[in-house]
Amino acid sequence: MKYLAEYRDTDIARTLIARIKARVTRRWTLMEVCGGQTHTIVRQGLDELLEGAVEMIHGPGCPVCVTPLEQIDKALAIAARPNVIFTSFGDMLRVPGSECDLQQVRARGGDVKVVYSPLDALALAQRHPEKEVVFFAVGFETTAPANAMSVWRARELGVSNFSVLVSHVTVPPAITAILEAPDNRVQGFLAAGHVCAVMGYTEYEPIAAKYKVPIIVTGFEPVDILEGMAMAVNQLEEGRHEVENQYVRSVRRTGTEPARALVAQVFELANRQWRGIGEIPMSGLRLRDEFAAYDAERKFGVGGLKVTEPEACKAGAVLTGRIKPPQCPAFGTLCTPERPLGAPMVSTEGACSAYYNLAKYRTSESAEAAS
Repeated sequence: MKYLAEYRDTDIARTLIARIKARVTRRWTLMEVCGGQTHTIVRQGLDELLEGAVEMIHGPGCPVCVTPLEQIDKALAIAARPNVIFTSFGDMLRVPGSECDLQQVRARGGDVKVVYSPLDALALAQRHPEKEVVFFAVGFETTAPANAMSVWRARELGVSNFSVLVSHVTVPPAITAILEAPDNRVQGFLAAGHVCAVMGYTEYEPIAAKYKVPIIVTGFEPVDILEGMAMAVNQLEEGRHEVENQYVRSVRRTGTEPARALVAQVFELANRQWRGIGEIPMSGLRLRDEFAAYDAERKFGVGGLKVTEPEACKAGAVLTGRIKPPQCPAFGTLCTPERPLGAPMVSTEGACSAYYNLAKYRTSESAEAAS
């Protein structure tokens, strides 16, 4: 595949690591926003290779991880109904709710199906007019255009038995919330390239200017991330705080305008709960009133459901970078991939699953945190 082998080149990676180490005059603390970047960093040991020069702390950029417990419980309540076909991407099936997960609902007889696109769910609704088909619309801005298209297309086709359970969140308010936290240590960000491929990065420019932090739009391969780190370190050493684009092969400053226009037509900004973090004002998307007929919360009357997060799960502290996964007392003991307390342990982009599966538990850190 074009532009893949080059971004996994060992010699280039070593050169970038040497360049970063030679450039720093102190240790800098950066946060990668995307869970996919987290897995690359942990899998390749980039954080360990740069120990003493750059500390990487892991941000809230796993859409499955930040889906709040109450939204999972809404999904479970809808999926258990006998007249419903509940559809979702596969990574949501084992995310725990208060009492069970979607996989267990399916085992008990619920009609829960994995789809690869919300348009697949819409096609399912067309084939089964006797059923209510619901799609679990989870994600950051990356997945919002496809979810918006499914709703827009359902209205165009007059498909009344299709709806979406919306749990969309947006990145800029999360970055702002992290920077405004009294215990914030982040000095620069690696922004998620796929989000910016849709939305562009103009929204990050006032954040960088106001909080005086460099924000580097970065890809997901090892060389992408190391180059992004090098760009962030250069800015920090020079006292600059700008938005730069490392991921030039995929991202333009203004993003993909037709996709942005469709999202704006179907969704509007709203306050949104984040799992383990709480409510971040105007950080989510909800359907506009003209698309209310396709809102599963309204259709099934689950909008008022409120639940309490389990105290033993420190997902919020992990997702905001206040602790590393092994520093959670439940990590690897009360919380494992087989019996997770929170989504970061089961999501394919979760920081806890990255440490558990890829970092071989980081046993020394776990022992240190427990002592």
